[in-house]
Amino acid sequence: MKKVLITGAYGFAGANLTEHMAKKGYRVMAVGRKDSPHNSRCSGLDNVIGITADMEEYGALPDKLKEAGEDHVDAVIHLAWGGDRKDMSRQVKNLLPSLELMEAAGKLGASRFIGIGSQAEYGERSEVLTEDLTPDPLDAYGACKTAAFYLLRDKAATLGIDFIWGRIFSLIGRYEPSGRMLPDLCRRLKAGESMKLSSCTQYWDYLDAADAAAAITALLEKGHPGEIYNICHGEYMPLKQFTGRAAAFFGADENLITYGDKARPFISLQSSSEKLRRDTGWEPVVTFEESIKKYDII
Repeated sequence: MKKVLITGAYGFAGANLTEHMAKKGYRVMAVGRKDSPHNSRCSGLDNVIGITADMEEYGALPDKLKEAGEDHVDAVIHLAWGGDRKDMSRQVKNLLPSLELMEAAGKLGASRFIGIGSQAEYGERSEVLTEDLTPDPLDAYGACKTAAFYLLRDKAATLGIDFIWGRIFSLIGRYEPSGRMLPDLCRRLKAGESMKLSSCTQYWDYLDAADAAAAITALLEKGHPGEIYNICHGEYMPLKQFTGRAAAFFGADENLITYGDKARPFISLQSSSEKLRRDTGWEPVVTFEESIKKYDII
């Protein structure tokens, strides 16, 4: 049985990944922040060992695993990240723990490390987003994710660990937190309440978090070392089409949605998942309607 350590294991993307990998037969060392309200997620699953550690403690993970009766892992998947997107001082604080995690991966005997980045690394672009584009982030979050890629890639090379970077786009589905546009819109539509949005003329790409979990697992199993992969659906469309589909799904009057000015900055996600599909054989299987059905609102 392969053993994998996952940071951010109980967050939105992380809980979906932890569940997916445990059900596939992996033994998962699930690392969650101390005092996180989500640490009970996945607790009933076989093959999951819960480890509590804040990011500043990642250097001590080998000792924490020994306390849990484990002394090695085959791979590490790094999802944890903290801080407001525009807070540069806080974003920078994610870098050293990420590097300490890579060191810990080496001590634990991991042969592969999957780092998770973001579409924010691309910035404001008008072309199709392919992995060969030079990063051009607009905020501290995107800049520090970009820095993490280069720093982790270099550290992995010195340790002889295969390194893969996956850039996540817009995830939806189970465990998605409130306060985000789509779940809030769906809640209002179901209640017959109105909501004002931007023009929603930008292209967007939604991927169910369960499909993202399968994609990350596919990268672990089949991804090419040293490569960057977009983790996205790859079938983008104007955001207004998605909001219209949400209204239709809930049987709501689309006139409840008021469209305003173009968003600034105008982030338009013309995303490509071609490389991910080609190298791993992964395909998304969850429809947009199946994703929003997972919200705890119906």
